This record gives sequence, structure tokens and C-alpha cells, in this order.
Amino acid sequence: MTDLLIRALPFSEFDARISQLNEVLIDCVAGGASVSFMHPLSVQKATEFWQKVANSVGNNERIVLVAEDEHQQIAGTVQLLTDQPENQPHRADVAKMLVHPRARRRGIAQKLMQQLEVVALEAGKTVLVLDTATGSHAELLYQNLGWLRVGDLPKFALMPDGTFCSTTFYYKHL
Repeated sequence: MTDLLIRALPFSEFDARISQLNEVLIDCVAGGASVSFMHPLSVQKATEFWQKVANSVGNNERIVLVAEDEHQQIAGTVQLLTDQPENQPHRADVAKMLVHPRARRRGIAQKLMQQLEVVALEAGKTVLVLDTATGSHAELLYQNLGWLRVGDLPKFALMPDGTFCSTTFYYKHL
């Protein structure tokens, strides 16, 4: 992917891009990604999710980054949840790191996470927190990017097929 563009998706573009965001989310869940949804994920449920995310972007509660390929198609996305309690203005949560299965192994996740750190610093965030399914490919990505493992919580969530999944928590100081 030589012509990859990573940018924040503004609230004004969500309606026009929801079908692409749906495709990424639905295909990731179908591929076994533990990202809060069960398989099969309907277009209606995915659309409802992205509409809530759009509203949160519109309320300045989160930033959604997208990676667009040379055809302006969304190949990946990640979210920075900036709306934190009053005593944690320096912290943000990272959520929904998704790369479309057709676009994997091209460095998109790494580029999304690197840009996320830039965006976080611009937003005044210096402590980032995330969780991921224990044993997932994402763990190696986060570790290679300097994230520090806090620990695992067994049976924290369900995989899309309904089996229990342990979750590993990470943080990074910027």
C-alpha cells in the first residue's frame, strides 16, 4: 500500500462512509476478532454502532482514524476515546483497532497506531490504555510499538463464536 492515507474521520463524513466502516467491522468479526460483537454481525447492528460512534465524534468525545487505500476505500480504523473523568484529563483509551482482512500484512495497523499517538499528544493525552484478546496477533503489534503489558483477565469477554476469551491490558506513556 504505497498510497495509504491516515486521517481523522470528521463527523460530517460518517454518513457517507458508514457502509465502508460496516464492511471492515463485519468482516473482522466474521474472521474472529473479539471487538465487542458476536458472529454473525448484521448490517443493522453495525450501522447502529457506527452511528453512536459518529455522535460521540460530533460531541468531541472520541477521534476516529481511518486508513484509506489508493481507491479511497477504508482499509482500517482505530479510535481514541478522549472523554475521560475529571481526574484523568491526561488519559485516553484506544478502541476498535480494525484492519480489513483484504488489507492485512501491509503495515496498516502499525501506521494507524503511530498516527494515533500523534493525535493523542495533540489532544493533550500522555497515557494511553487498551485491551486485546490474549494471544491475538494484536498483542505482538502492541508490544513491538512499545506498549507495556499490565496483565490478563480470564473469561473477560466472548469471542464472536461464543467461547470465552481472556483479555490482556496494555498501557503506553507518550
